[in-house]
Amino acid sequence: MAKKKDLLLVLTIESVVIGVVLGFVIRPFEPSNDVISLIGFPGEIFMQIVEMMILPLIISSVISALAQVRARDAQKMGTITVLYYLTTTLLSTITGIVLVYSIHPGTPELIHALKKDGALEDTALSTLDTFLDQLRNMFPENIIQATFQQVQTYYVAQKSYIRNSTSNSTELVETYKPHLTYTYEMNVLGLIVFCSGFGIILSILGDQARLMINFFIVLDAIIMRWISALMWCYPIGIFSLVVKNIIDIDNLTETAQALAMYVVTVICGLMIHSLLTLPFLYALVTRQSPFSFITGMLQALATAFGTASSGATLPVTFRCLEENLKIDRRVTRFVLPLGATITMDGTALYEAVAVIFIAQLHNIKLSVLDLLTISVTTTVASIGSGAVPAGLDTIMIVLKTVGLPTKDLSLLLTVDWLLDRIRTSVNVMGDGYGAGIIHHLTKNSLLEADEDEVLRQIRSDIEMLNNPNVAMTENFDETRKMSKANSYAGGISITKETQTDVDLEAQTSKVRLALPTSRPPPPSPAQPTTSDANESETPQRRRHSLMSTVLWIGKTLSSSESKAEQPKQSRNHSRSNSKREKGGAEENRNLLAPANTTFTV
Repeated sequence: MAKKKDLLLVLTIESVVIGVVLGFVIRPFEPSNDVISLIGFPGEIFMQIVEMMILPLIISSVISALAQVRARDAQKMGTITVLYYLTTTLLSTITGIVLVYSIHPGTPELIHALKKDGALEDTALSTLDTFLDQLRNMFPENIIQATFQQVQTYYVAQKSYIRNSTSNSTELVETYKPHLTYTYEMNVLGLIVFCSGFGIILSILGDQARLMINFFIVLDAIIMRWISALMWCYPIGIFSLVVKNIIDIDNLTETAQALAMYVVTVICGLMIHSLLTLPFLYALVTRQSPFSFITGMLQALATAFGTASSGATLPVTFRCLEENLKIDRRVTRFVLPLGATITMDGTALYEAVAVIFIAQLHNIKLSVLDLLTISVTTTVASIGSGAVPAGLDTIMIVLKTVGLPTKDLSLLLTVDWLLDRIRTSVNVMGDGYGAGIIHHLTKNSLLEADEDEVLRQIRSDIEMLNNPNVAMTENFDETRKMSKANSYAGGISITKETQTDVDLEAQTSKVRLALPTSRPPPPSPAQPTTSDANESETPQRRRHSLMSTVLWIGKTLSSSESKAEQPKQSRNHSRSNSKREKGGAEENRNLLAPANTTFTV
């Protein structure tokens, strides 16, 4: 298994490198549009397959993750996630502002060297409009519509004539009025909010919703198994996309020479944020090495560079964090889909640099208040901007907020093919570090939730055994029920009594009190293999270890109770021996107790 993972990682990285080299080799031959279309066709099919899997992946992963945690744990996880994302986005914006003033890549002479025909279409959108659109999308009016459409504000120009009575003339006045429309883009934010509430309610209902919880757990397993098979298509699709995008670049040499310092500024800022800021924050919180974390995410970073999409990289990010870095799946299935939507560290840094770069092109001095406005605006505007290509609309919003011209924004399009891929990789890395930090801060709560689940299973099985309505007949299914209860209870003795109910609350309280304080040493198994060692921290193995703990506690409770009753047992020793001799043969013939038997812990 480890060799397959390494092979897939090598193929993914090689597809990016070979695609870049081959793209620059083919460019001088100026292939026709038909040839370019054929080169990019595998990548086009690849992106359609990946986008097809995003919707079921988000629904199954978010619901199954939150349905398996307690409501208070979900609230804690959500609060930490939002605070982390806001903090890192603001830090990346500040890094970009400091760096662009230190390097100063923009000069007025560049405008004449980069004369471009046409400009981007202007927009009347403001930061408030973008923020309100995000709030509207969080609560969609139709959850089915949210799977393929989201709300967006646009302004309609309305022309009116005003008569000037003084000069006896008529003036044409153009005003813009906001209107709401639906764009054909998946409303990921609304789906996450709906699925989060759905999963939390399932967790609160508990046993009443057990069938539905199991359904989404199985659905999530099916989707991930399907995605694991599709992983082997990623190198081909990434290779095709990289080659096509490099061939499509216009005036690459001239643009690269003119905007070299701008590109260097953005890349330096992204490297500082991803290799210094995020690792320092991770090490500060977890006290663990951040560079081993980067190694485990290499495949996700290579995929993000090739696809330039956080959403398309989501399945690979799941796999890297859960299999390579052993992050609890309940954390990844909630944090990563949310992060792919609202975490745009690289995008926020890029927007801050781009806005100040355009101000430097026109030799416009920005005040401290303008810089604060840029910091806040880029942080807010970058939330949910993952579906907008190149983030140009959000840059235009920031430019209009501080009163800068928008006509030169098209200059940045020529180098955005490279910067878009790098900042997407930084966004994915920020999501991964966020999942690692949140896993560290919530792992004790998640472990307590695992213990509560085991206790629930113990109580459920013993209640079923004590139910007088259950027909205790000699059949294999009923035998399995008893065996399952015995396996859960471990050393907790299940004995026959005469018509006495089980005091479940008292007995499980004993187990609950004993769990955190005294944990038995694990048995000494044979030396595990490499694959076993890699999987030693999975949730399934933690639950297995918890079963062993319950077994040991049960034996301890049983031995203590037997010592307390030893005098009574010695007085009735001879009489109990004779009874056991008479009834031993009959009990051996019957696998199950009679219907009126009650089991106690």
